[in-house]
Amino acid sequence: MILPLPVIVLLVFVSLSLCAALLLHFAFRAPDPLQRRIDRLTDVAPEVGGKRKRWLGKARKASASAADSLRDFVGGFAPGKGRKAEPRIQRLLTYAGYRKGNALRIYRGAKIFLAMILFALYIPVGAWLGHSAGVILLLGLLVAVAGYLLPDYWLRYAASRRQAEITRHLPDSLDLMVVCVEAGLGLDAAVARVSTEMRLTSPVLSSEFAIVSQETKAGKPRAQALRDLTTRTGVEDLSALVAMLVQTDKLGTSVAQALRTHADTVRTRRRQRAEEAAAKTPVKLVFPLVLCIFPSLFVVILGPAVVTIVRTLAGLTVKG
Repeated sequence: MILPLPVIVLLVFVSLSLCAALLLHFAFRAPDPLQRRIDRLTDVAPEVGGKRKRWLGKARKASASAADSLRDFVGGFAPGKGRKAEPRIQRLLTYAGYRKGNALRIYRGAKIFLAMILFALYIPVGAWLGHSAGVILLLGLLVAVAGYLLPDYWLRYAASRRQAEITRHLPDSLDLMVVCVEAGLGLDAAVARVSTEMRLTSPVLSSEFAIVSQETKAGKPRAQALRDLTTRTGVEDLSALVAMLVQTDKLGTSVAQALRTHADTVRTRRRQRAEEAAAKTPVKLVFPLVLCIFPSLFVVILGPAVVTIVRTLAGLTVKG
Protein backbone atom coordinates (compact mmCIF):
# COMPACT_ATOMS: atom_id res chain seq x y z
CA MET A 1 0.00 0.00 0.00
CA ILE A 2 1.49 3.31 -1.11
CA LEU A 3 0.75 6.31 1.08
CA PRO A 4 -0.48 9.53 -0.55
CA LEU A 5 2.06 12.27 -1.20
CA PRO A 6 0.65 14.72 1.43
CA VAL A 7 0.87 12.02 4.12
CA ILE A 8 4.48 11.25 3.19
CA VAL A 9 5.39 14.93 3.22
CA LEU A 10 3.67 15.40 6.58
CA LEU A 11 5.61 12.48 8.09
CA VAL A 12 8.88 13.89 6.75
CA PHE A 13 8.02 17.29 8.20
CA VAL A 14 7.26 15.83 11.64
CA SER A 15 10.49 13.82 11.61
CA LEU A 16 12.59 16.84 10.62
CA SER A 17 10.92 18.98 13.28
CA LEU A 18 11.61 16.42 16.02
CA CYS A 19 15.22 15.98 14.93
CA ALA A 20 15.77 19.76 14.81
CA ALA A 21 14.17 20.24 18.24
CA LEU A 22 16.34 17.53 19.81
CA LEU A 23 19.44 18.90 18.06
CA LEU A 24 18.88 22.41 19.37
CA HIS A 25 17.94 21.17 22.83
CA PHE A 26 21.19 19.28 23.32
CA ALA A 27 23.30 21.86 21.47
CA PHE A 28 22.15 24.97 23.30
CA ARG A 29 21.34 23.59 26.73
CA ALA A 30 23.30 25.60 29.29
CA PRO A 31 25.80 23.45 31.20
CA ASP A 32 25.27 23.15 34.92
CA PRO A 33 28.20 24.78 36.80
CA LEU A 34 27.45 22.79 39.96
CA GLN A 35 27.56 19.49 38.05
CA ARG A 36 30.84 20.46 36.40
CA ARG A 37 32.37 21.22 39.79
CA ILE A 38 31.11 17.93 41.21
CA ASP A 39 32.62 16.11 38.24
CA ARG A 40 35.98 17.77 38.79
CA LEU A 41 35.95 16.89 42.48
CA THR A 42 35.00 13.33 41.63
CA ASP A 43 37.89 13.05 39.19
CA VAL A 44 40.40 14.47 41.69
CA ALA A 45 39.42 12.15 44.53
CA PRO A 46 40.93 8.70 43.72
CA GLU A 47 38.88 5.57 44.19
CA VAL A 48 35.87 7.54 45.47
CA GLY A 49 32.61 6.04 44.30
CA GLY A 50 34.19 3.06 42.59
CA LYS A 51 34.34 2.21 38.91
CA ARG A 52 30.74 3.24 38.25
CA LYS A 53 31.36 6.86 39.22
CA ARG A 54 34.54 7.01 37.15
CA TRP A 55 32.65 5.61 34.16
CA LEU A 56 29.85 8.16 34.64
CA GLY A 57 32.39 10.97 34.84
CA LYS A 58 34.00 9.92 31.57
CA ALA A 59 30.57 9.65 29.92
CA ARG A 60 29.66 13.17 31.08
CA LYS A 61 32.95 14.49 29.73
CA ALA A 62 32.36 12.84 26.38
CA SER A 63 28.79 14.19 26.15
CA ALA A 64 29.97 17.70 27.09
CA SER A 65 32.70 17.54 24.44
CA ALA A 66 30.16 16.39 21.84
CA ALA A 67 27.79 19.19 22.81
CA ASP A 68 30.58 21.76 22.48
CA SER A 69 31.48 20.43 19.04
CA LEU A 70 27.84 20.56 18.03
CA ARG A 71 27.55 24.16 19.22
CA ASP A 72 30.61 25.12 17.19
CA PHE A 73 29.21 23.34 14.13
CA VAL A 74 25.83 25.10 14.38
CA GLY A 75 27.50 28.43 15.10
CA GLY A 76 29.58 28.06 11.95
CA PHE A 77 26.53 28.62 9.74
CA ALA A 78 26.14 32.19 10.99
CA PRO A 79 28.64 35.04 10.53
CA GLY A 80 31.61 34.68 12.82
CA LYS A 81 34.05 31.87 13.53
CA GLY A 82 33.54 29.32 16.28
CA ARG A 83 32.73 30.92 19.57
CA LYS A 84 33.85 34.44 18.64
CA ALA A 85 30.85 36.74 19.07
CA GLU A 86 30.02 38.93 16.13
CA PRO A 87 30.26 42.51 17.44
CA ARG A 88 27.21 43.90 15.68
CA ILE A 89 24.85 41.08 16.65
CA GLN A 90 26.23 40.97 20.18
CA ARG A 91 25.70 44.72 20.51
CA LEU A 92 22.12 44.47 19.28
CA LEU A 93 21.44 41.60 21.68
CA THR A 94 22.78 43.75 24.50
CA TYR A 95 20.61 46.68 23.47
CA ALA A 96 17.57 44.39 23.32
CA GLY A 97 18.22 43.14 26.87
CA TYR A 98 19.62 39.65 26.11
CA ARG A 99 22.94 39.61 27.95
CA LYS A 100 23.51 36.01 28.95
CA GLY A 101 26.58 34.24 27.72
CA ASN A 102 24.68 31.90 25.40
CA ALA A 103 22.42 34.60 23.90
CA LEU A 104 24.38 34.80 20.64
CA ARG A 105 24.49 31.03 20.35
CA ILE A 106 20.74 30.70 20.88
CA TYR A 107 20.14 33.49 18.37
CA ARG A 108 22.13 31.68 15.69
CA GLY A 109 20.37 28.43 16.46
CA ALA A 110 16.99 30.15 16.23
CA LYS A 111 17.83 31.44 12.75
CA ILE A 112 18.72 27.96 11.50
CA PHE A 113 15.79 26.32 13.28
CA LEU A 114 13.29 28.83 11.85
CA ALA A 115 14.66 28.35 8.33
CA MET A 116 14.33 24.57 8.63
CA ILE A 117 10.82 24.76 10.06
CA LEU A 118 9.53 27.15 7.39
CA PHE A 119 11.10 25.08 4.62
CA ALA A 120 9.57 21.87 5.96
CA LEU A 121 6.24 23.62 6.53
CA TYR A 122 6.03 24.89 2.97
CA ILE A 123 6.53 21.43 1.42
CA PRO A 124 3.05 20.09 2.34
CA VAL A 125 1.49 23.45 1.49
CA GLY A 126 3.05 23.43 -1.97
CA ALA A 127 2.02 19.82 -2.51
CA TRP A 128 -1.53 20.65 -1.44
CA LEU A 129 -1.64 23.59 -3.88
CA GLY A 130 -0.54 21.29 -6.69
CA HIS A 131 2.83 22.87 -7.47
CA SER A 132 5.50 20.91 -9.24
CA ALA A 133 8.59 19.59 -7.45
CA GLY A 134 10.83 22.30 -8.90
CA VAL A 135 8.48 25.11 -7.88
CA ILE A 136 8.13 23.62 -4.40
CA LEU A 137 11.91 23.44 -4.00
CA LEU A 138 12.48 26.98 -5.27
CA LEU A 139 9.75 28.58 -3.18
CA GLY A 140 10.78 26.47 -0.18
CA LEU A 141 14.33 27.81 -0.44
CA LEU A 142 13.01 31.36 -0.66
CA VAL A 143 10.84 30.78 2.41
CA ALA A 144 13.85 29.30 4.25
CA VAL A 145 15.98 32.35 3.40
CA ALA A 146 13.18 34.59 4.66
CA GLY A 147 13.01 32.58 7.88
CA TYR A 148 16.79 32.86 8.28
CA LEU A 149 16.69 36.65 7.89
CA LEU A 150 13.56 37.24 9.97
CA PRO A 151 15.33 37.14 13.40
CA ASP A 152 17.65 39.95 12.22
CA TYR A 153 14.72 42.32 11.64
CA TRP A 154 13.08 41.21 14.86
CA LEU A 155 16.28 41.87 16.83
CA ARG A 156 16.63 45.37 15.39
CA TYR A 157 12.99 46.07 16.25
CA ALA A 158 13.39 44.79 19.81
CA ALA A 159 16.54 46.87 20.37
CA SER A 160 14.98 50.06 18.96
CA ARG A 161 11.79 49.54 20.98
CA ARG A 162 13.77 49.14 24.21
CA GLN A 163 15.87 52.21 23.46
CA ALA A 164 12.72 54.21 22.68
CA GLU A 165 11.20 53.25 26.02
CA ILE A 166 14.34 54.36 27.86
CA THR A 167 14.39 57.66 25.98
CA ARG A 168 10.70 58.29 26.68
CA HIS A 169 10.93 57.77 30.46
CA LEU A 170 14.37 59.27 31.07
CA PRO A 171 13.15 62.88 31.74
CA ASP A 172 10.75 61.67 34.45
CA SER A 173 13.49 59.65 36.12
CA LEU A 174 15.83 62.66 36.01
CA ASP A 175 13.20 64.83 37.70
CA LEU A 176 12.87 62.21 40.42
CA MET A 177 16.66 62.05 40.76
CA VAL A 178 16.80 65.84 41.16
CA VAL A 179 14.23 65.66 43.97
CA CYS A 180 16.23 62.89 45.69
CA VAL A 181 19.55 64.75 45.45
CA GLU A 182 18.05 68.02 46.66
CA ALA A 183 16.47 66.15 49.58
CA GLY A 184 19.95 65.20 50.81
CA LEU A 185 20.62 61.80 49.22
CA GLY A 186 23.92 61.03 47.58
CA LEU A 187 24.13 60.19 43.90
CA ASP A 188 24.40 56.44 44.50
CA ALA A 189 21.44 56.45 46.90
CA ALA A 190 19.46 58.60 44.45
CA VAL A 191 20.10 56.11 41.62
CA ALA A 192 18.97 53.24 43.84
CA ARG A 193 15.85 55.18 44.85
CA VAL A 194 14.98 56.01 41.26
CA SER A 195 15.37 52.37 40.25
CA THR A 196 12.87 51.42 42.96
CA GLU A 197 10.34 54.14 42.18
CA MET A 198 10.44 53.64 38.40
CA ARG A 199 9.79 49.91 38.61
CA LEU A 200 6.13 50.17 37.64
CA THR A 201 6.43 53.09 35.21
CA SER A 202 9.42 51.81 33.22
CA PRO A 203 10.75 48.35 34.17
CA VAL A 204 13.51 48.63 31.55
CA LEU A 205 14.98 51.87 32.88
CA SER A 206 14.48 50.69 36.45
CA SER A 207 16.49 47.53 35.77
CA GLU A 208 19.32 49.53 34.19
CA PHE A 209 19.59 51.88 37.17
CA ALA A 210 19.38 48.86 39.50
CA ILE A 211 22.36 47.28 37.72
CA VAL A 212 24.34 50.51 38.17
CA SER A 213 23.46 50.59 41.86
CA GLN A 214 24.45 46.96 42.38
CA GLU A 215 27.74 47.43 40.54
CA THR A 216 28.70 50.42 42.67
CA LYS A 217 27.77 48.50 45.84
CA ALA A 218 29.97 45.62 44.65
CA GLY A 219 32.98 47.95 44.45
CA LYS A 220 33.09 49.02 40.83
CA PRO A 221 34.01 52.72 40.39
CA ARG A 222 31.00 54.93 39.80
CA ALA A 223 32.36 56.34 36.54
CA GLN A 224 32.95 52.87 35.13
CA ALA A 225 29.48 51.71 36.20
CA LEU A 226 27.92 54.70 34.48
CA ARG A 227 29.94 54.12 31.31
CA ASP A 228 28.82 50.50 31.30
CA LEU A 229 25.25 51.80 31.42
CA THR A 230 25.73 53.60 28.11
CA THR A 231 27.40 50.53 26.62
CA ARG A 232 24.45 48.33 27.60
CA THR A 233 21.75 50.64 26.28
CA GLY A 234 23.22 52.66 23.40
CA VAL A 235 20.88 55.59 24.14
CA GLU A 236 22.24 59.02 23.23
CA ASP A 237 20.47 60.83 26.08
CA LEU A 238 21.95 58.42 28.61
CA SER A 239 25.40 58.96 27.13
CA ALA A 240 25.03 62.71 27.63
CA LEU A 241 23.80 62.13 31.20
CA VAL A 242 26.76 59.89 32.03
CA ALA A 243 29.24 62.37 30.56
CA MET A 244 27.68 65.17 32.63
CA LEU A 245 27.76 63.12 35.87
CA VAL A 246 31.39 62.07 35.33
CA GLN A 247 32.49 65.66 34.67
CA THR A 248 30.52 66.90 37.68
CA ASP A 249 32.17 64.29 39.89
CA LYS A 250 35.63 65.24 38.63
CA LEU A 251 35.16 69.01 38.92
CA GLY A 252 33.27 68.90 42.21
CA THR A 253 30.36 71.09 41.09
CA SER A 254 26.78 70.85 42.33
CA VAL A 255 25.19 67.57 41.24
CA ALA A 256 21.66 68.85 41.88
CA GLN A 257 22.10 71.93 39.70
CA ALA A 258 23.72 69.92 36.91
CA LEU A 259 20.93 67.32 37.03
CA ARG A 260 18.24 70.01 36.95
CA THR A 261 19.81 71.67 33.90
CA HIS A 262 20.24 68.37 32.12
CA ALA A 263 16.67 67.31 32.96
CA ASP A 264 15.36 70.51 31.34
CA THR A 265 17.51 69.84 28.27
CA VAL A 266 16.29 66.25 27.93
CA ARG A 267 12.66 67.29 28.38
CA THR A 268 13.05 69.98 25.71
CA ARG A 269 14.61 67.41 23.39
CA ARG A 270 11.69 65.04 23.96
CA ARG A 271 9.20 67.80 23.15
CA GLN A 272 11.11 68.60 19.96
CA ARG A 273 10.98 64.93 18.93
CA ALA A 274 7.21 64.92 19.47
CA GLU A 275 6.83 68.10 17.39
CA GLU A 276 8.98 66.59 14.64
CA ALA A 277 6.85 63.43 14.59
CA ALA A 278 3.68 65.55 14.45
CA ALA A 279 5.09 67.55 11.53
CA LYS A 280 5.80 64.32 9.62
CA THR A 281 2.24 63.06 10.03
CA PRO A 282 0.67 64.92 7.03
CA VAL A 283 3.37 63.62 4.71
CA LYS A 284 2.87 60.05 5.94
CA LEU A 285 -0.90 60.35 5.42
CA VAL A 286 -0.54 61.19 1.72
CA PHE A 287 -0.05 57.60 0.58
CA PRO A 288 -3.01 56.10 2.53
CA LEU A 289 -5.22 58.94 1.27
CA VAL A 290 -4.21 58.49 -2.37
CA LEU A 291 -4.20 54.69 -2.40
CA CYS A 292 -7.09 53.84 -0.06
CA ILE A 293 -9.46 56.73 0.64
CA PHE A 294 -9.56 58.67 -2.65
CA PRO A 295 -10.49 55.62 -4.81
CA SER A 296 -13.39 54.84 -2.48
CA LEU A 297 -14.60 58.45 -2.62
CA PHE A 298 -14.38 58.44 -6.41
CA VAL A 299 -16.46 55.26 -6.60
CA VAL A 300 -19.11 56.62 -4.25
CA ILE A 301 -19.31 60.10 -5.84
CA LEU A 302 -18.77 59.32 -9.53
CA GLY A 303 -20.29 55.84 -9.59
CA PRO A 304 -23.97 56.87 -10.01
CA ALA A 305 -23.05 59.49 -12.62
CA VAL A 306 -21.06 56.92 -14.62
CA VAL A 307 -23.97 54.44 -14.48
CA THR A 308 -26.41 57.14 -15.67
CA ILE A 309 -24.12 58.17 -18.54
CA VAL A 310 -23.68 54.54 -19.64
CA ARG A 311 -27.45 53.94 -19.62
CA THR A 312 -28.10 57.14 -21.59
CA LEU A 313 -25.51 56.27 -24.22
CA ALA A 314 -26.91 52.73 -24.47
CA GLY A 315 -30.40 54.12 -25.02
CA LEU A 316 -29.23 56.50 -27.73
CA THR A 317 -27.45 53.65 -29.45
CA VAL A 318 -30.59 51.49 -29.45
CA LYS A 319 -32.74 54.34 -30.83
CA GLY A 320 -30.18 55.14 -33.50
